Amino acid sequence: MESSLILQNLLTPPVLFFFLGVAAVLVGSDLEIPAPLPKLFSLYLLLSIGFKGGLELQHSGLGGQVLPTIGAAVAMSLLVPIISFLVLQLQFDAFNAAAIAATYGSISAVTFITAESFLETQNLPFDGFMVAALALMESPAIIVGLILVKLAAPQKRPDAQPMRWGSVLREAFLNSSVFLLVGSLVIGLLVAAYSPAGIGKMEPFSDKLFYGALTFFLLDMGIVAAQRIRELREAGPFLIAFSVLMPLFNALLGALIVWGLQLSPGNGLLFVVLCASASYIAVPAAMRMTVPEANPSLYISTALGITFPFNIILGIPLYMLLVNTILSAPG
Repeated sequence: MESSLILQNLLTPPVLFFFLGVAAVLVGSDLEIPAPLPKLFSLYLLLSIGFKGGLELQHSGLGGQVLPTIGAAVAMSLLVPIISFLVLQLQFDAFNAAAIAATYGSISAVTFITAESFLETQNLPFDGFMVAALALMESPAIIVGLILVKLAAPQKRPDAQPMRWGSVLREAFLNSSVFLLVGSLVIGLLVAAYSPAGIGKMEPFSDKLFYGALTFFLLDMGIVAAQRIRELREAGPFLIAFSVLMPLFNALLGALIVWGLQLSPGNGLLFVVLCASASYIAVPAAMRMTVPEANPSLYISTALGITFPFNIILGIPLYMLLVNTILSAPG
């Protein structure tokens, strides 16, 4: 039965180790991952999926569904922050509403990677060009969030200095995750086109170690997410509900686009996951720098403490069911 997808996802090693990290905090264990290692594994995962995505993109080219899918992904990264902002203004001021909206308009690379792992366990194929969509969805949300602040709260910043758009664009497009992901994608393209012998040499590093690195990283994410749970009291019931319902709404919008583009189930799941995830690294860093009036506990604790666990535990299999259902609908 398709409902068994949830149980299958719960019993995969990465998700089980995520639970182990959560349990370590809840029972008071002194388990911790030394600080440099999570950053190293994060960079490794980005490098690996970018490189493999570049190889696949070289093989598939830019024809067919590639450009429409990437265009739709960028459109969603512009639309979701605006919708989120309109909802959040019911409860929060413009600064907090914009920072949270940008967080939910962007993406979580680890959620995307976990979805790829899920597809591999289900033996469902997907295309490398989805990594290009991943790489291009983070920056637009940051820019939209800052424009929303500029438009909605100018009178609340009478003494503020003019927005330094050079710094904003640099943070949006040259932050480490975007830069490494795009750079790895380009390298994969070049290697596939001009140095195919290098693919086999990279395979033990970029492929064989991947699943173990993801599992170890999710162990650390479980610890960090559980530590953020304590901050959720400050968020309140409205934002807690938003951090689950907004991803579900975005997933539904994404599924409708998947149906319109007639993507394969594997690509469809990855597209929906991109629409439904929230950034807890790149966007919070940008918001802290450019919107200091916003409370970081609100947008970091909900994205990392609620949305991320929800997506990797329940969201991914639910989105798979949604994609399968909508693709089977009559056209």
